[in-house]
Amino acid sequence: MKLKKGDKIIVIAGKNRGASGTIAHVLPKKNRVTIDGVNMVKKHRKASAQNRTGQIIEKPMSIHASNVMLADPKGGKPTRIRIERKEGVRVRVAVVSGQEVK
Repeated sequence: MKLKKGDKIIVIAGKNRGASGTIAHVLPKKNRVTIDGVNMVKKHRKASAQNRTGQIIEKPMSIHASNVMLADPKGGKPTRIRIERKEGVRVRVAVVSGQEVK
């Protein structure tokens, strides 16, 4: 998986298409990512001994990695990522602008 925690991404497919945000969690085995403020769902919590009152919590759920693209560091548009070797080090490079992604 070429996406990492902290990358700025844009959702390109699904109900949240066009939304952008930062990756909070990466699940490489399932090929999914969780993005802050995107794909929010309401979770109903039952009252318990620690939590006296029941409540409704909004939390982000994961999205399949194929539905997101990295935002280009130069222009902010969606871009694919290419892996290059510079001085023996693996570097991610944006295809659209050719700039290195940090």
